Amino acid sequence: MLTTVDGVELEAEFAVPDAAWGVVVATHPHPLYGGTMRDGIPDVLYRTLPGRGLAVARFNFRGVGRSGGTHDDGVAERDDVRAALDAARAAVPTGPLVVAGWSFGADVALAVGHPAIDGWCAVAPPLRIVDPATMPAATDPRPVLVLCPENDQYRPPASAAEIVGAWTTTELRTVAGADHFLWGHGGEVADAVEAFTRTLT
Repeated sequence: MLTTVDGVELEAEFAVPDAAWGVVVATHPHPLYGGTMRDGIPDVLYRTLPGRGLAVARFNFRGVGRSGGTHDDGVAERDDVRAALDAARAAVPTGPLVVAGWSFGADVALAVGHPAIDGWCAVAPPLRIVDPATMPAATDPRPVLVLCPENDQYRPPASAAEIVGAWTTTELRTVAGADHFLWGHGGEVADAVEAFTRTLT
């Protein structure tokens, strides 16, 4: 269990391989639509990357699973991300730290400018749950990778490019043939997150 600055306890899982060379904090999709830390992309990252030497931390946002508190439309959830980042950095003190969010989790992650972050990887970000103009990742010199599914139902690549095109040190990459849910493309996303993290070593 993690504890946020406002006293909420969060359910979390860490997979830390021996001699981990870095750590990824994975954030999950929208809680009000059934999203949990064991869904989709966070689950793929958690099962895949430790075998490649990357530690992975995942957690349930407030109000999900065994986490306390209640859903706050992406506002208080930023404190949830900060708590996970603090714990991940304590567990793996050295090496790059990337926060990799999917959907709702991507928007919330981009809204957190924690000093421990070495880079953001936003997977299928809606770019509307949090106002993109208020996201620290938009102007921060640390790198951002946006993985946008070619057929995303909520924020297709052309629309995403209009928003992130002017961001500092940001790369937008299209996931060919994928929709927002990325069925069948989890391995491709895991490869991209690993490769992005390696650029930060």
